[in-house]
Amino acid sequence: MLPVGLRISRRRALTAAAALVAFGMLAWWLLPFGRTSPSGELTFSTGSRSGVYQRYGVLLEEALAKDMPDVEIDLITSEGSQQNLARVASGEADFTIATADAVATYKRDGLPGADRLRGCARLYDDYVHLIVPQKSPVSSVRELRGKVVGVGQQGSGVRLVADRLMTAAGLDPQRDITPVPAGIDTMPGRLENGSLDAFFWSGGLPTNTVQELSERFDIRLVPLEAEVVDKLHATGDSTSYYRSAVMPADAYLQAQGGTPVSTIAVANLLVTTDRTDPAMTEGFTRTVIDSRDHIGNTVHPAQLVDLRTAVYTAPLPLHDGARRYYRSAKP
Repeated sequence: MLPVGLRISRRRALTAAAALVAFGMLAWWLLPFGRTSPSGELTFSTGSRSGVYQRYGVLLEEALAKDMPDVEIDLITSEGSQQNLARVASGEADFTIATADAVATYKRDGLPGADRLRGCARLYDDYVHLIVPQKSPVSSVRELRGKVVGVGQQGSGVRLVADRLMTAAGLDPQRDITPVPAGIDTMPGRLENGSLDAFFWSGGLPTNTVQELSERFDIRLVPLEAEVVDKLHATGDSTSYYRSAVMPADAYLQAQGGTPVSTIAVANLLVTTDRTDPAMTEGFTRTVIDSRDHIGNTVHPAQLVDLRTAVYTAPLPLHDGARRYYRSAKP
């Protein structure tokens, strides 16, 4: 039999060893062992200066700077989804945001670099707005005939969906209206001064620029009924990403008068290419998910970014780095 002192020492050693094992397992669970911080440069193409993409991008840049301090980040504004996709596909930008319908159209048309596009995350939904002065007689898309209409810039997702909506309503977007290729930074002012009769916008709820317009000028949101979505779906695969939706009654209190408004919605995707380093993509995707609440306090649509749905990036395959993040994430 071992002496008492030796038995106690052995018991203490075993206890200490068990504690070390438990600590090691806890540390493995809590600490990011094996996670390397990427380094280098990346360019993020956002949107128009007063749009949701740009405001989201500015706050995301701050979060990325904290999470990936060795990465130099350059934000560049754009006309919107279509230009964003062209930039990423060509290598002019590394990451961007684009609507799923714009992505599907880019792929369907076989535009340069389409096969290299990859998804990182499904973000929040854009809601299509058709905005007119409160006293306007326009109550449907088809009643835009003969009007001067803001349709979004040529490279924007707004332009894509506006043209499709008018076509579905039986209008020729070039002949039956006077199209004004302007962005959200100028369309509200043009409606206010009378140089536009209406304008289209597609963005998260609420869009600050629209909110501010409603607080200084009487506007109304024209409903986009479910039958319009059915007609859009009938035109081809790239329109299958539109869905019927409802703007909540409190999205724009002054403009809606406490009444929900029927519309269509489409998901936004965080997009990169297969050229992007997996570690960079993993880190970028992690920051997008982790910064949701902080960014959402300022850019409200960001509150809807959800780990459970972010992985669904159709029509794009998931980037390997993003997949690595989702496999390691703990819901």
